[in-house]
Amino acid sequence: MLLTALVVVSLLLTTGGWVAFRGWQARTHLLNAAGLAKELSTEVVGGDADRARRTLAALQEQAGAARSATDDPGWWVGRRTPYIGDDLTAVRQIAVAVDDLARLAFPTLLRIDLASLVPREGRLDLARLRSVSGEVAAADRAVRETTTRLAAVSTGDLVGQVRTALVGLRAELDRLGELTSAADRGARLLPPLLGADGARSYLLVSQNPAELRATGGMVGAYAVLRAERGRVRMTAQGSSSSLGQFNPPLRVGSELRRLWHDLPGIYPADVNLSPDFPTAATLYREMVRRRTGTTVDGVLAVDPVVLSYLLGVIGPVSVPGQPALAGSTAVRTLLSDSYRELNGPGQDEFFAAAASGVFDALFTRSVNPRAVLSVLSRSITERRILFWSARPEEQRVLADSRLAGQLPEKDTVPTVGVFLNDGSGAKLGYYLRFSATLTVGDCQPDGRRELRLRLVVHSTVPRSGLSESVTGLALSGDPYTARTFVSVYSPAGGSVLGGRLDGKATAMGSGMDRRRQVTVATVEVRPGGTRTLDVTLLTQTTSAGTAELVTTPTVTPWTTQVVSAPSCEQ
Repeated sequence: MLLTALVVVSLLLTTGGWVAFRGWQARTHLLNAAGLAKELSTEVVGGDADRARRTLAALQEQAGAARSATDDPGWWVGRRTPYIGDDLTAVRQIAVAVDDLARLAFPTLLRIDLASLVPREGRLDLARLRSVSGEVAAADRAVRETTTRLAAVSTGDLVGQVRTALVGLRAELDRLGELTSAADRGARLLPPLLGADGARSYLLVSQNPAELRATGGMVGAYAVLRAERGRVRMTAQGSSSSLGQFNPPLRVGSELRRLWHDLPGIYPADVNLSPDFPTAATLYREMVRRRTGTTVDGVLAVDPVVLSYLLGVIGPVSVPGQPALAGSTAVRTLLSDSYRELNGPGQDEFFAAAASGVFDALFTRSVNPRAVLSVLSRSITERRILFWSARPEEQRVLADSRLAGQLPEKDTVPTVGVFLNDGSGAKLGYYLRFSATLTVGDCQPDGRRELRLRLVVHSTVPRSGLSESVTGLALSGDPYTARTFVSVYSPAGGSVLGGRLDGKATAMGSGMDRRRQVTVATVEVRPGGTRTLDVTLLTQTTSAGTAELVTTPTVTPWTTQVVSAPSCEQ
């Protein structure tokens, strides 16, 4: 929860007299504020509005007192004193940030009824959403302005404890900003998206991570959804196999063609070989239009893991002709059991029916709104829910969110992408486990920075007993050996220096994609085996001592770690 990082603010008050006394006061108030913020979080999530309001009042009192303690002539003079001035300035900025959030952001977030953000009795209250849009936007603006101010505070000359507190608060603000930004986008976009100004239609596509693709998994099935005045219903279903091949291919960009030839424009199952979801959604929408005559307003992608999360909240869902789906068994049922019992078209129909059944239950059952919001937030954070709007003005609002399924055109911190595509023509992705460590290395004389990526791929594929629908085309030569094409994307404006597989030099394809250099390695893993891919990269000019890692969502979550280093300015 926001503010817990402030517990470590011990101020380094080596000066005496009045500044030391006021510093002691500020520290006490910030510690109290941290505890109250934790209580507030618990009460808001638990729906205890009355107690939350009392806690907020106490939080505002403590935050205001901390701000006051760092805003007198003695503190002003201390901030201009050599050696301790930078630390006192940073503490002042922390106190101001806490107070601004307590006064400008938290009250709005508390006033919003979370229940209004999820459907009730089959309908979302669009009027309520529109009525809170202005307040949500103001809260998001307060968080973003506070984040910008704290980002401008240099950490280079701060003592360790103050630097740690500042960096921790920035991280907490980033997480809070993701929530307020998502709420702001939702309040603005959901009314028109759900038909407040006229009916809309969408493709709900199911990504199958048993056969990996860069955005999550092969698109095997789809449903057509119609949204009108906050109500959503399914009007049609189909499968990628029913769309056939496209010859001549749909037009794809030159960078994508150099990496994957014309495959994304020929096969519906290959539209998402690129990790750019808008590209995949645009291609799939056009393929459905050409084959069925249906033109939709957008594309929503989910995977069986999302369905399992939702089932854990809404309860089991019946699927005609199939066993009921439950949260604890949905992934195994959809991605393993179904291949033993159903043929290809039957599997696609099952996936489409499962997705539409879960979403129908979400819109018609009485559910805990806070639990649903938590599940949706988790799924978006894991990039398991992706959305693209065919309307440019709406897509621009989504562009820098995780929901859009894009790497940013410009990095705030160096961002490395690791994306996976099945090369076996099989459904062995269900059995693969992935981990990655990204280590921030040395600062280069030209202002760039070295990054070292280590990717470990482990196979739990059994040595026998799988059906042909799982082993598929066996393009690796052995039906039980999983072949994966691993695409590593450099930071924006950066480059890939080279790679090694199990410590030995390996051939790697290369290309460019939206100002990022891309290298593609082929990694084959036998049953029970483990392979290690090491890649060295360079950032563009940066002083950042940290980095971000973006990966393809898989059946089981990745194990990831980013090892930071001091900023280059220190």
